[in-house]
Amino acid sequence: MRVLVHEDTDALRALIARDPVANVFIAALLGPGGSAVPSQPGTVILGFFEHDGEDLDGACWVGSNVVPIEASAAHSAYFGRWLATHWTTHASIFGPAEAVLGIMAELANVGIRAQEVRAKQPLLIMDKPSPLPSNPALTISRSGQFEEILLAAATMFEEEVGYSPFLGGEENYRRKVAWLISRGHSFSHCEPNGEVIFKADLGAVAGMATQIQGVWLNPRYRGLGLSAGYMAAVVNLALALAPVTSLYVNDFNLRARAAYAKVGFEQVGTFATVLF
Repeated sequence: MRVLVHEDTDALRALIARDPVANVFIAALLGPGGSAVPSQPGTVILGFFEHDGEDLDGACWVGSNVVPIEASAAHSAYFGRWLATHWTTHASIFGPAEAVLGIMAELANVGIRAQEVRAKQPLLIMDKPSPLPSNPALTISRSGQFEEILLAAATMFEEEVGYSPFLGGEENYRRKVAWLISRGHSFSHCEPNGEVIFKADLGAVAGMATQIQGVWLNPRYRGLGLSAGYMAAVVNLALALAPVTSLYVNDFNLRARAAYAKVGFEQVGTFATVLF
């Protein structure tokens, strides 16, 4: 195992291509012309090589989040021990469940504790438009809606993880939301007064797949059967950018899972998320 360098770029891209859906987050970070060494300070990608160090067989992105890439249980043990030795606080570990939980097991062995472990998150995909009528009111968010979208995004984040995203730096979160809007990766439906009724983002966009994140319906509109029509619209907008769109959802969120099934999503794997 070693830290990847620029010369490993092609091997890393080939590894990511084994599963474009599960690895869309990393594919989006690399971009079409990126290198294996991220530009963010303090971020590295670990690689595990088989056959006398010639074949890249698994990897792990280590930055503000930790994301395993095509990592087996054996790889995860090595990655987890490296993280334990070089430990700094990360926001989360997320990705395929076996790898994530394997890494966390190694961290737990040396006393590193998580705030929460979400061990079973169905990974869902769609590769064709929903058979349901989509809500035509959902559109690509505009820059003039920034403050309203920011408020909805922060509310969604706090509902999901239990604390404000501004605790990690309000300016960083504002930049993230502004970036999503500027890229056309934020979708919303707002009242005439600007209040957000529904929003969703494409948190990762790559050539072969996208990943839907940040799905939020205003509490005043919940229970009215609106979610499925909005999600059908999200799928249609996402499929204009890549042939497959995906998302992962907490297994205990039965209402959301029922809505996604109604839209036409099918499970292709299981993710896990560890929150610190």
